[in-house]
Amino acid sequence: MMNQAWHDDPKRLTFTFARYKFAARMLAGCKDVLEVGCGDAFPSRIVQQEVERLTVTDFDPIFIQEAQRRSVAGWELAGAFVHDMLSGPPQGHYDGMYALDVLEHILPENEDVFLSNMAASLDAAGTLIIGMPSLESQPYASVLSKEGHVNCKSQPVLKETMQRHFHNVYMFCMNDEVLHVGYHKMAHYVLAVCCNKKS
Repeated sequence: MMNQAWHDDPKRLTFTFARYKFAARMLAGCKDVLEVGCGDAFPSRIVQQEVERLTVTDFDPIFIQEAQRRSVAGWELAGAFVHDMLSGPPQGHYDGMYALDVLEHILPENEDVFLSNMAASLDAAGTLIIGMPSLESQPYASVLSKEGHVNCKSQPVLKETMQRHFHNVYMFCMNDEVLHVGYHKMAHYVLAVCCNKKS
């Protein structure tokens, strides 16, 4: 995936790395963190630098094979496994969890199952981060970026969605690699930091 981005539009890598850096800083100090929808796990090392143990999962076995290949000395993953989040909660228990550029690929009618299954493996005091392209960004997105985007949301709608599963939801915006809390309708990317999950 990152090779393709490098080939198609190298500046996209800076945006991806900035999103991962945000997740890394928010989850800094967590003991066991799960990345959902890790793809090839190339940028996951940014999070590894801040947490004790990082496990990654994706529904595609080819991506997980690549993630396992990247788990080398000095950058060992705690685990990498194939899992479809719509089929049930993932294995293990985590005090941190994140999914960047994933929820927009989940049909709206399936999103609550997806999020409930994520939350089921999250500690009661754990933190979940969701990041996605904003609905407002889609008229300007490339054809490649739009592929599979069936569930982009505006920031208020993403907050409402996450509040169905968490008592505390804090919202952020990004434009390119710049993080802010400004006018959400001009944001390209939105992030929700969620804690204190609902039972």
